[in-house]
Amino acid sequence: MSKINFSSPREAARAFTPKLSQFVDTTLYPQIWSDPALSPRDRSLITVAALIAGGHAEELPAHLRRAVGNGVSHDEISAAITHLAFYAGFPAAITASAIANATFTQSESKQP
Repeated sequence: MSKINFSSPREAARAFTPKLSQFVDTTLYPQIWSDPALSPRDRSLITVAALIAGGHAEELPAHLRRAVGNGVSHDEISAAITHLAFYAGFPAAITASAIANATFTQSESKQP
């Protein structure tokens, strides 16, 4: 039995839904994410907020890492999560905070 890679739900789903993965690979990232109307940093903040508000915790770690790679600081992510508590609900914000803490603690422990 193969191990599911929950650090990247898209990769975990690739074998079961190759057409969906192809759509994401050929449309979402090369076209939507590269549209100059929004910076990658802004897209990351919007995506993280949407995932938190929508309760999509399984997608959050990969997008939190992407957000940092796109220039969003840990402090900005923390402030966004706190802000979202009033719009998405405290349970969503608390869950997102725990996931962010685990994601960044795990990422920091992997660095030399």
